[in-house]
Amino acid sequence: MNPGRLRSLFAALLAATVLAGTAVSAFAAQSNPPAVPAQTAQWTPPASAPGMPAPIFLYSGSAPGALGNGEADRPRMYVFLPKKRSTSAAFLVVPGGGYQHVAIGHEGIQIALWLNAQGVPAFVLDYRVGPYRYPVEINDGRRAMRLIRQHADEYGIDPNRIGVWGSSAGGHLASSLSTHCEPTDLPPANADATDQVSCKPDFAVLEYPVISMDKTKSHAGSVLNLLGPDPDPKLVHDYSNENAVTATTPPTFLFATTRDPAVPIENALDYYRALERNHVPAEIHIYDYANHGCGLCGTIIPLSTWPALLRNWMIQHSIIPPNAPPLPLPQPNLPSWIPGLHGPGEVTEK
Repeated sequence: MNPGRLRSLFAALLAATVLAGTAVSAFAAQSNPPAVPAQTAQWTPPASAPGMPAPIFLYSGSAPGALGNGEADRPRMYVFLPKKRSTSAAFLVVPGGGYQHVAIGHEGIQIALWLNAQGVPAFVLDYRVGPYRYPVEINDGRRAMRLIRQHADEYGIDPNRIGVWGSSAGGHLASSLSTHCEPTDLPPANADATDQVSCKPDFAVLEYPVISMDKTKSHAGSVLNLLGPDPDPKLVHDYSNENAVTATTPPTFLFATTRDPAVPIENALDYYRALERNHVPAEIHIYDYANHGCGLCGTIIPLSTWPALLRNWMIQHSIIPPNAPPLPLPQPNLPSWIPGLHGPGEVTEK
């Protein structure tokens, strides 16, 4: 199924399945935007979008570098707000997919619903992937973080408490935001006020992440889809994000498995060691298990224990208070037909 059809199917089906009472909204357009139909406007006041997340298009017009005008050429976010807040913090959730597709079900929506159950707002990113190449994917992530921070007041979010949660290749994009949040590299004709806002997260969660672009230890598909078949050695070095950690990299929680069949454990280990060398608060949990792409990991023992460890870390770092709603058991479920949702333990990236 082509990406545009996949996104259209997702939008139609999600309307019938979002948990009752989950509040949603969309972002404000830039000042004096071009006239667009209401259903594609970049901003709708929160009260006007009941029932399901309306897409927040990252750009009010054609996205910079767009290869066409289809659904797959318009990066967007979906906003999930909890019925009851426990915190002024929020997360940008970045699903994986090897930079070839976006696993928006189990690594996006399900995570957002889990965060909502803890009282935490979540913004799920649906970014451009292959045939797009660097820097498009990274810039989509930067733009999303900037939009959330720019409009934080409208959501009751503290602009200094916005984290990122990335899974697999989404972990590479999330760690790129943690280590490569320079000012926009868009041409002046494309840049706007949003692009002047910081895109650096304040904390990060990386699950079974791709970190390196070095083919000897990375996920080959992610390298190919992001950097192409013959990547510039400097880009390979610079976006092997273990090489870019500094003392200002945000506190990070990592979860991985020793015998991951898709992304070697060295990715998480090397990033953790770089954080430690730079005295960045970091916590890593490694399971002796062969698994990739399980998201919250459902009932897989022992992997299903990792969200509880994450919740403890979130309390420790004051992302949620100690009296936040208890960990929801069972974890939020989604229908099997949600695009991008895979069964427990299924390897979603080749």
